[in-house]
Amino acid sequence: MVDEFAKEYLHGDLRQMRKTILWKLEGLPEYDIRRPLTLTGTNLLGLVKHLSIWESRYFGEVFGRPFPGLLPRWDDAAERGADTWATEHETREDIIDGYRRVWEHSDATITALAIDAPGFVPWWPHPEVKLFNILVHMLTETSRHAGHADILREQLDGSTGTAAEYATPQQDPAFWEARRATIEQAAKAAVASG
Repeated sequence: MVDEFAKEYLHGDLRQMRKTILWKLEGLPEYDIRRPLTLTGTNLLGLVKHLSIWESRYFGEVFGRPFPGLLPRWDDAAERGADTWATEHETREDIIDGYRRVWEHSDATITALAIDAPGFVPWWPHPEVKLFNILVHMLTETSRHAGHADILREQLDGSTGTAAEYATPQQDPAFWEARRATIEQAAKAAVASG
């Protein structure tokens, strides 16, 4: 049946992207997973925390299967953005374990419901949804944030990829500097000729 195939395919990709997100933290010191690496404060551990909170909502509240744990209100303007970074009292282990508990809860929801099971997302302009919509949404969001994590990790130690077995091999820094210089030259030449 196409519906079951689609559900399992999307669910499988979501599972893989979750693992990618956590792999981006492996081998890094505490400071590097927490520190803001962009102007807006994006950081690796914050991405995990953010995904935990939103995945628990999407596969929990949306389908009347609330995640068993405290979640910040989605409509609390004072708390906006607090889900994107870890306080000094939140440990790496707590956030990672929380994300894994969210996976278990989400996986149970996905397994229990048909792909066309109805849900309700009060923060969306068109709140009536199906499990299919939420699977696609969470796969997209998790993949998007895995891309952010990939760039952040590259900034920290040069490693890229979606899993250890696909990681870009570490090159001599001179290799990357030469590649960067070639790209920079091409950018300047494009501007000069345009």
